[in-house]
Amino acid sequence: MQKALTAITLALLAAGPIGAEDKPAPALAPSEIVAAAPKADWTAIAPADLLVMDLAPDAKGRPRRVVIQLMPPPFSQGWIGNIRKLAAARFWDGLSVNRVQDNYVVQWGDADGEDKAKARKLPEGLVTVPESEYVSRTRLKSLEDAEYCAGMVGLEAYAECGGAQSGWLLGSTYDDTPFERQTWPVHCYGMVGVGRNLSPDTGTGAELYTVIGHAPRHLDRNIAVVGRVIEGIEHLSSLPRGTEALGFYKTAEERVPIQSVRMGTEVAGLPAYEFLSTESGSFAQYADARANRRDAFFIRPAGGADVCNIPVPVRRVK
Repeated sequence: MQKALTAITLALLAAGPIGAEDKPAPALAPSEIVAAAPKADWTAIAPADLLVMDLAPDAKGRPRRVVIQLMPPPFSQGWIGNIRKLAAARFWDGLSVNRVQDNYVVQWGDADGEDKAKARKLPEGLVTVPESEYVSRTRLKSLEDAEYCAGMVGLEAYAECGGAQSGWLLGSTYDDTPFERQTWPVHCYGMVGVGRNLSPDTGTGAELYTVIGHAPRHLDRNIAVVGRVIEGIEHLSSLPRGTEALGFYKTAEERVPIQSVRMGTEVAGLPAYEFLSTESGSFAQYADARANRRDAFFIRPAGGADVCNIPVPVRRVK
């Protein structure tokens, strides 16, 4: 992917300024590429990998449902195991959204979680996950392999150097002693993470948040990322901002009640969802179009894009 984007950038620079008389014909927009992607390029999301949160209806009585896709192995599986246990124990039912910080995160869980006398009891069997699990490590065979992988970023590295499952974009780096590639989920808009206290605490999964602002990439490898909101992010991003420190709500009346949180297998009538495979030709075209907009509105391609500006398309199955 990076090699292709670099080649495009160099070609544009070599060609010099593009005048109105020689501007190329508009190309497809990213949304048009996604719409035209064949069925074979889409991958189904199992209901067992979905976490469904129903908030109390809004002021007009309209339902507010947030659907979260959980991370696949090998990422964050200790926390995700805890989340499954918490959902099975109905831990979040009757709790609330307690924090909405502008251009940052929305957080939900037990508002009394820091008060041992008032905190809701956690279910049995939750595990303590070490900080080492913030990243996934893949051993490489040689220095040549490490240097080869270090020269690759984005999708190619994941397919050939032991990184992500299809459908997720990750950060990555490598060490040469031993030869090892490290990959980790990134804090893009809509990603879901685990709230925690100071290190070495890593959180149980009982406190969750989602990003609603500019990607806070400084949190990468410092907090567990466990999934992404695939539907209903507007029910979180549009909430009133909290007025206390870090965006916490001042009073209980300001908090948004959570009616229920269930795994997708327990939700009757839940739609089927699928994502555009990051290993597909359609995704390669889509990613290039996101990095180099050539459709009619744009004057010149940017020549690149941050990983968070190439969100993986997810849709309901028709």
